[in-house]
Amino acid sequence: MKIFGKKLSEYIGFEKWFLILVLVVGLLRLWLSLLGVSQSADKFLSLTVLMLIGLVYYSIRVHTSGFGSYKRLLPVLALQWIVAQAIVIAGIVISIGTGKENIFSAPEFSPGKVDGKTWGHALSHVVVMIVMPLVLWLIGSLIMFVTKKVTGSREQKATAAQA
Repeated sequence: MKIFGKKLSEYIGFEKWFLILVLVVGLLRLWLSLLGVSQSADKFLSLTVLMLIGLVYYSIRVHTSGFGSYKRLLPVLALQWIVAQAIVIAGIVISIGTGKENIFSAPEFSPGKVDGKTWGHALSHVVVMIVMPLVLWLIGSLIMFVTKKVTGSREQKATAAQA
């Protein structure tokens, strides 16, 4: 499967270690909360903070590494977000099935402090999984624009090197 001229495996390879980190942090958060570790301790493993780090890092790295430009940034950011949201949705579904709260279904982490053990909550994360990569891409495109202005384009570097 090709996305903007690159295989899905190329995108995964480009950010493999970050995707593994997202998986580890997300699953660790879920596992700790299922074990009964207090949510005040569990919240230090933040997928949101990790996603923000990924947004900034890959918005710069896609350009500086030569991986691509604006259109290639979208699948990179989408993959991160899809992995994170899949873990959150799994946590919500586990909570629905067991009737026990976990870090992803706790009311204190839900908008309006409502019960997080609902199919509506899980569905809202499916919607977020689709919409949020576009929002992140817009922000990331601004970061990439600044990066391009600061570092110059690859063509400018090649021209300068020949001179």
